[in-house]
Amino acid sequence: MVVFFISVFVFLLVLRFVYSYIWIPWRIQSHFKNCCVTGPCYRIFTGNSGEVSRLTAEAKSKPIPSGDNPHEFVQRVAPHYHEWSLVYGKTFLYWFGSKPVVATSDPKLIREALTTSGSFDRVGHNPLSKLLYAQGLPGLRGDQWSFHRRIAIQAFTMEKVKRWVPQMVTSTMVLLEKWEEMRNGEEEIELEIHREIHSLSADILSRTAFGNSVEEGKRIFALQECMMRLFYLVRRTIYIPGFRFLPTKTNREIWRIEKQIRSTIMKLIENNKTKATEKSGTLLQAFMSPYINQNGQEEKLGIEEVIDECKTFYFAAKETTGDLMTWVLVLLSMHQEWQDIAREEVIRVLGPTGFPTPDNLQELKTLSMIISETLRLYPPAMTLNRDTLKTAKLGSLEIPEGTQLYLSVIAMHHDKETWGNDAEEFNPRRFEDSRKQSALLVPFGLGPRTCVGQNLGLVEAKTVLATILRHYSFKLSPSYVHAPVLFVTLQPQNGAHLLFSKISS
Repeated sequence: MVVFFISVFVFLLVLRFVYSYIWIPWRIQSHFKNCCVTGPCYRIFTGNSGEVSRLTAEAKSKPIPSGDNPHEFVQRVAPHYHEWSLVYGKTFLYWFGSKPVVATSDPKLIREALTTSGSFDRVGHNPLSKLLYAQGLPGLRGDQWSFHRRIAIQAFTMEKVKRWVPQMVTSTMVLLEKWEEMRNGEEEIELEIHREIHSLSADILSRTAFGNSVEEGKRIFALQECMMRLFYLVRRTIYIPGFRFLPTKTNREIWRIEKQIRSTIMKLIENNKTKATEKSGTLLQAFMSPYINQNGQEEKLGIEEVIDECKTFYFAAKETTGDLMTWVLVLLSMHQEWQDIAREEVIRVLGPTGFPTPDNLQELKTLSMIISETLRLYPPAMTLNRDTLKTAKLGSLEIPEGTQLYLSVIAMHHDKETWGNDAEEFNPRRFEDSRKQSALLVPFGLGPRTCVGQNLGLVEAKTVLATILRHYSFKLSPSYVHAPVLFVTLQPQNGAHLLFSKISS
């Protein structure tokens, strides 16, 4: 009898294995093949994840040749998409383990996937990755997501963001004063601007989030930086159920950092409770404030939910905005003619000794065009991933439930069929009529999942860049090596070394 039950158990395990790892993948491949969508061959257990890792490692090991167009780098940051799209077309099927993934850079399919409600939603993070994003807005779905988004929208209104402009200017001027001390009378100074700008972004966001508790905010950012590096390790591997409970070296480090982050944020929340913060206008206060719904009822985030949203904000706002400003400075170093045009506009709008204000920022049209073109060529979020919640149509394709979508924003933004033959050239004039190109530019997503913090990101970028342009000219250092790389966001692999010279008043 025991042998019988063991035999039945083994048979059921084998049956489940055959069904999950052979039958389902074969059926899905056949389905997409009938729709004229093909891709690399499926491999049991790993799918194509091994090939993705190999192509990524090879791409990162090779800098862009000096004679090539520096902005032609999709093959370096999305090598698997670039290589397979040349063989199978803009839309193809590949596998992450036994999970089918439809990859595309087709603008129509991307817009439809991002704006269709009820069928496609954010891909859930594995339990280890969730510790970076926590249970904040990006990782939620359904009613809980709707509730958190209502709170987040009221936290990032343009009216509130404009109040933070003076704090942004103050933080930037403190940084420029530090640069002057480092320059020590020399004609120019070399700076690793990616590190400098991220430090500035952390300072600005700490002020906007916590008011006077800047040092505590910076400590959280430093911990989140460590967490992000650990997150990068776990996100590219197939998650094994229960693995997060094993006391591995990586898991222990994740647990330690997570505990420190939550305890630090909790202290800040407790401090805010004991102060008259209603008039402070900090982001933390906005997250803690109630929302009055359509029925006149008060909705409010719990303490743990506030912590989760703060964690999400620290990662998303600092990384994406810091990377955006870095790439703008690099691009203006490469294209000095646009740096001159932008500086002339800044001096004309701000005046010889003026500073950015909520009102004059709107007049910086050229700087807005430069930022838009940078977001096109170097979007911080290179891809947007969606999960198919139920079988749905996407264009002419029927996408089975459970299929993931890999929406290659970077490939779409560099596509010559979409943007013209100069798609991989830096040309801010393409955004002189912003309405004409806005439908094709999706650095902050699109539809109901559009990034709620984009107002803050764009205002911060314009404020900081205008202030720097007003006081410094800059160019590439001889030590600069152009090597964009995907490290959660799109970053310069070797840093961004620029030479800065003080402009006489």
